[in-house]
Amino acid sequence: MNNKVTKTAYAKVNLALDVLGEREDGYHEVRMIMHNLSLADELTFTVGDELPKDAQVPILLTSNREDIPTDERNLAVRAVRLMYDAYDLHRPMEIYLQKYIPVEAGMAGGSTDAAAALHAVNDLYELGLSDGELAKIGLRIGADVPYCVYGKPALSEGIGEKLTFLKPLPDSIVLVAKPPISLSTAYIYTNLAPAKELTHPDIDGMLAALEKEDLKGICNRMSNVLETVSVAAYREIEAIKQTMMINHALGAIMTGSGPTVFGVFDDQAAAEKARDAILRLGIAQEVFLTRPI
Repeated sequence: MNNKVTKTAYAKVNLALDVLGEREDGYHEVRMIMHNLSLADELTFTVGDELPKDAQVPILLTSNREDIPTDERNLAVRAVRLMYDAYDLHRPMEIYLQKYIPVEAGMAGGSTDAAAALHAVNDLYELGLSDGELAKIGLRIGADVPYCVYGKPALSEGIGEKLTFLKPLPDSIVLVAKPPISLSTAYIYTNLAPAKELTHPDIDGMLAALEKEDLKGICNRMSNVLETVSVAAYREIEAIKQTMMINHALGAIMTGSGPTVFGVFDDQAAAEKARDAILRLGIAQEVFLTRPI
């Protein structure tokens, strides 16, 4: 058994996000197309010596970022604890999280770290669990975790747990910009209009464009219904979108419940020009050039 493993945890964006209605359990029924980016966190997991069965097993997380929780509010710690409880594991774990994905950004930063933790425990203890089995455990942590376990482009339905895997985006450049604002997911959904009043994304059209590897057709259909709330609350989101589009993005939308905006470009120079314009205007400080994977 190895005692150390490093995992890469990739950020995600929503190429399209639709809300079909609220369920009786309080969750919202969604239909969205999700895609990973090369922007990623790095997590190193190290296990110590076996402890007695009745001992409290410590799971210690440290990070390069001081603004993230290191206790079981952190989804990576929670994921390890779930695996330890489920499989009766008794070796202390140290996690070092090198955080690059913006925090509270709508990019599944916590969920992808949790997925990395599930994979790490599976590998370190040689449990032999499939991605499907890890995804079922991950759903107990959050709706985005199953997608992050697989880490492949997917149509996500239900509350996010029903996945249909898709062809990836054609080669392109993705510019990511997070403004210095905080958006509550609860606020977004509480203030979202009823599904029948929303203009819904053409997700079926996007699926067909993905199948044909039609980058412009995909980008023409990029849409996120949650923007109806977020853009009204924060002008920075629309300003970032417009700055990207003026600088020749093929499409630009907010990802998840925000506030991060991403734009897809087929020209590196145009993407760099858009990045520089966003930084010059001061509408976002966390700005990254990345690629779909």
